[in-house]
Amino acid sequence: MPLDPLILEDNLELDRRAYELRRSGNPVKLSRIPMELLLLLVERRGELVTRDEIGERIWGKGVFVDRDNNINAAIRKLRQVLHDDPDHPKFVQTVTGRGYRFIAPAMDPADLTSVSVESDPLAAPLDFSLGGTLPHRTPPIHLRRLWLILPAVATILIVAAGVYFQWFRSRAHPQTAAGRLMLAVLPFQNLTGDASQDYFSDGLTEEMIAQLGNLDPQHLGVIARTSVMHYKGTSQKLDQIGSELGVQYVLEGSVRRSSDKVRITAQLIQVKDQSHIWARQYDRELSNLLVLQAEIAQQIAQEIQLGLAYSRATISAHSPPLGPQEYEAYDLYLKGRYFWNKRTARGLEQAIESFQQAIAKDANYARAYAGLADSYALLSGYTLIPQSESMPKARAAALKALELDDSLAEAHTSLALIRENYDWDWKTAEKEYLRAIELNPNYATAHHWYAEFLSWQGRFDEAFAESERARQLDPLSLIIASDNAAILYYSRQYDRAIAQCRTVLEMEPGFPRARLIVAAYVEKREFAEALADIEKWDDAGPWTWAWRAHVYGRAGHSVQARQALEQLLQLYRRQPIGPDPVLWAYIGLGDKDKAFLWFEKAYAEHSNALISLRVNPAYDSLRVDPRFQSLMRRVGLSSH
Repeated sequence: MPLDPLILEDNLELDRRAYELRRSGNPVKLSRIPMELLLLLVERRGELVTRDEIGERIWGKGVFVDRDNNINAAIRKLRQVLHDDPDHPKFVQTVTGRGYRFIAPAMDPADLTSVSVESDPLAAPLDFSLGGTLPHRTPPIHLRRLWLILPAVATILIVAAGVYFQWFRSRAHPQTAAGRLMLAVLPFQNLTGDASQDYFSDGLTEEMIAQLGNLDPQHLGVIARTSVMHYKGTSQKLDQIGSELGVQYVLEGSVRRSSDKVRITAQLIQVKDQSHIWARQYDRELSNLLVLQAEIAQQIAQEIQLGLAYSRATISAHSPPLGPQEYEAYDLYLKGRYFWNKRTARGLEQAIESFQQAIAKDANYARAYAGLADSYALLSGYTLIPQSESMPKARAAALKALELDDSLAEAHTSLALIRENYDWDWKTAEKEYLRAIELNPNYATAHHWYAEFLSWQGRFDEAFAESERARQLDPLSLIIASDNAAILYYSRQYDRAIAQCRTVLEMEPGFPRARLIVAAYVEKREFAEALADIEKWDDAGPWTWAWRAHVYGRAGHSVQARQALEQLLQLYRRQPIGPDPVLWAYIGLGDKDKAFLWFEKAYAEHSNALISLRVNPAYDSLRVDPRFQSLMRRVGLSSH
């Protein structure tokens, strides 16, 4: 098709050659994915473009991304810049369950002058003179459009009628993913007027997810906290949320809390028609909060059990009220989970403090120990604290949690991570992951971390399957998407890894795990692209210098590589940063002796750098060295 700018509206044009959308001559800011989507829809204007076709155009076949959510986000952005109303569209029409159609009559500028006056009734001049005619006038653009729009309107009405009929028939037979109904617990609103009480409403949200997730995981899937928290404080429509998360039911509610009482409202909504299945209000003493959560979960299960067609599990709603000390411990536990979910160094420190305070209030509180284990298990990844210091504390907390309650999936998952990352006890780690998934198939983190475990074993088909299960349970999780890119990288699928990382970075620029894109560029020998990405990083920490040294070294620029290494070593001399960044720099420089010296330092500290020995492409040049084979055997990853 010609590449002249297309007129979308009187003051709006799409310049395909310049890859630019302009309003009144000024560029409209539009990122790559919405722009590619707009180009595709305009190229196929008047035709139905399916979501699969959109996915293949933007990401290619087989790339693991949350396509539905990303397409929905791109459509929202398009409608925002086009000033389009989804309920009364003039540009992009949604064909429910199928895809989208561009319905505006986009025209090439040449079209505006190619229609002859004789053939255009609106172009015939009106003669108001007594003996002559006025000069011919070019009619206004919006009047010309009327003749182009009328056939399109008729087509739209016919198509809309067909779409409505298909939609109406599907209402009685909703499809569920993997044979399960899916439900999302939206963030409970904090109506106390005190933002410091957010931890309480957020904690209640997490508790409801846990309660409902344990009802019958084989038939009812519950979306993880990470994804639902994206909707905190938003006013998005429920049908849009349902589509983005892939759920049939939504639970939403609010919390009002006084010094000793709490009022919780909750309503269960069926997404397909936004009908309210039930709504309740609960006024309770704070000491009965756990009982109240179980009561709400039971009522939800009763309302949807006909659709589930299963023998419903029960949660006891008759637990004895909490005592003062136990309630205070529970309150501190909620605070700990609130901070843990922030996934920052400071957040983890605050979480540890809150969990320790909860344990001080109730020494037999298994969930607080599980939270403490989770916090210590992640600590070294977010701070400069070595694993040799944090992991023994994580292990002690996880074992204590399991001693008190062996049914906690979170504790089994934490113990699996410790066995894998620190003990290199791969057999026990897998046993613990499988036990956690057996106890709670809806626990996304167990599937997510187990996928990583499988990838480090080189079991990529299984790893991708587990990663997909994690994504279904937590569809908006950037860390799950980024770690899937890591699996693609380890399996030598570099183009797909780059595409996946790029998608994450477009959603959240600077997301740390997505920096793996640099490693994929290096393995493709696209060093300029790798360095360009590093330049976008907004810090000059140890890993920034390590990556520069690695990339320059692999590219053969030894002077720049040595300069970056010296900057890194200066940081190392001033503060303990662990051996991993220095090891990575020497691998890039091709200095094998120094690399193995730092490998031994990493081994002594039980570093994370060793868990990917079997599959990391960056280690390929070292694999024939007997020192590498010895390291593989000691870490339990030898194939011999």
